[in-house]
Parts: sequence; C-alpha cells; structure tokens
Amino acid sequence: VQLQASGGGLVQTGGSLRLSCAASGNIFNINSMSWFRQAPGKQRELVASITSGGYPNYVDSVKGRFTISRDNAKNAVCLQMNSLKPEDTAVYYCKAIESRNTVYWGQGTQVTVSS
Repeated sequence: VQLQASGGGLVQTGGSLRLSCAASGNIFNINSMSWFRQAPGKQRELVASITSGGYPNYVDSVKGRFTISRDNAKNAVCLQMNSLKPEDTAVYYCKAIESRNTVYWGQGTQVTVSS
C-alpha cells in the first residue's frame, strides 16, 4: 500500500494551496484519513482528520482556513488551505488508518509560505 501526496509548493502570505493524497495497493478498508505537518525543529502535529463518514476535525490554528475532504471510492483525501500564513510552512504528510488498525504514511510534500 502506498500513499502518494501532491500539491505542495511556494505561495505568498494569504495565498492558497490544495494538497491531495491517494492510497493505492491492497487496501482493506480505510477508517480515518488525516494530514500532519512538521516544521523544522518541531514535532509532527495533526492538522486535520476526517472519518469514513466525513466528519472533520481541525487543530485550532487552521480552523476557518483549511478544509479537509475525502473521496472514499478513490481512497483519497484533500486539504484545501486558504489564507496561508508563514507559520503554516512545513512538510505535510497524509496518514491513513485501515479498519485493521494498520497505519500508512505518505512521503510528505513541502509547503512554504513567504511573508
């Protein structure tokens, strides 16, 4: 099973980016999908997660700016990021948890927000 993330890049403060992540391979049944990020010198933190039923959860710092969505048929998750700030700069990772509790991570995609 592989998670392929894409959509990172360089954007100015206030700009937008859309991250995508698709799972491929012998996937049984994905429950939760989520996005984490890790800035230099900091621990990896949860940004947003979404259940198989489509219920989202966000860290306070991105509420109102980021939107997570998923396509269960494609085993894919997206993160729409608006009103980006320099503090959003990080490597973003997608994560998927199967119903058998197997955890998969994507390879990470760099998001850089310039001031």
